[in-house]
Amino acid sequence: MSIEIPKDSWPGEVRTITIGATAEEGGTRTSTVTVGGEKTLPFMHFESPMPYRPVVAIEIKDRKPDDWSQLLNETWGEVMENPGLWAKAAEEVGAEIIQLSLSLTDKDGNRNTAEAAVSAVKNILENTGLPIMVYGPGQAEIDNELIVPISDATKGERVVLGICEDKNYRTIVASALANDHLVTARAPMDVNLSKQLNILIQDMGLSLDRVLMDPTTGALGYGIEYGFSVMERLRLAALQGDAMTQLPMAVTVGFEAWKTKEAKVGVDVPKTWGDWLERSITWETLTAISLIETGADIVSLRHPESVKRVRAAIEELIAVPAIA
Repeated sequence: MSIEIPKDSWPGEVRTITIGATAEEGGTRTSTVTVGGEKTLPFMHFESPMPYRPVVAIEIKDRKPDDWSQLLNETWGEVMENPGLWAKAAEEVGAEIIQLSLSLTDKDGNRNTAEAAVSAVKNILENTGLPIMVYGPGQAEIDNELIVPISDATKGERVVLGICEDKNYRTIVASALANDHLVTARAPMDVNLSKQLNILIQDMGLSLDRVLMDPTTGALGYGIEYGFSVMERLRLAALQGDAMTQLPMAVTVGFEAWKTKEAKVGVDVPKTWGDWLERSITWETLTAISLIETGADIVSLRHPESVKRVRAAIEELIAVPAIA
């Protein structure tokens, strides 16, 4: 007895976006990454195959961070002192994109400079052929001071610049327009605010084919269910034909997961919490897989073992046979 599986046919689809540029395309990358193109909900293979699988990025910094977990410091070791070597090490453990998060200050506490930021990016480009994403420290004024010179120095590389927010998108978008880059647009867990920011960016003349959407999320146990819901609603709106939500989604999982108490604290905790390292990696891994299952196209992680586990989960989900 055969069973007919009901199938939805959606009028809309997610835009396809390519990050990075090879020598033939005017850049220096040895590989590029393409995301998006979905015509149904994640991994619903029986309705429509996923044209591009979700991608795992690794987040690195322009210097050894002061506020990262001891576990991460022990894992990456000396390469954290050199962003180029750190990027190379990240590629070796499975990164498909390098996300560089710029620091607010240098190791001596002085304000970060454009010269230092550009030098870090060039160092990364020389040590890896992967496409890159570059995010500012998160303060509008210094974000602009650092991102614009980086944009100018990497013209043609199709770098993802960020992060564009409602109070800080104009300068970054203008720089992306001038140098053929892409941007990430972040709104605070709200469907309408995400749409509004995308509209503002498009109104500046930047094609939505060069915009990634970061709807923001929490980590496992810290509001992930709300972030999951917002991402799900954005994906449903996209498939229903809302052009302003038809953008691939990129989320900073490592940033969220490694600031939770369960990942940060290794002493004076209940024994039932288990091994500190395993607990932390599990927190990051489960956060990433949960968000991939709701539509995340790019997840940015920090620990190599998390990368390994998330990529394995993606392979397993992709390999599920379509139902006839």
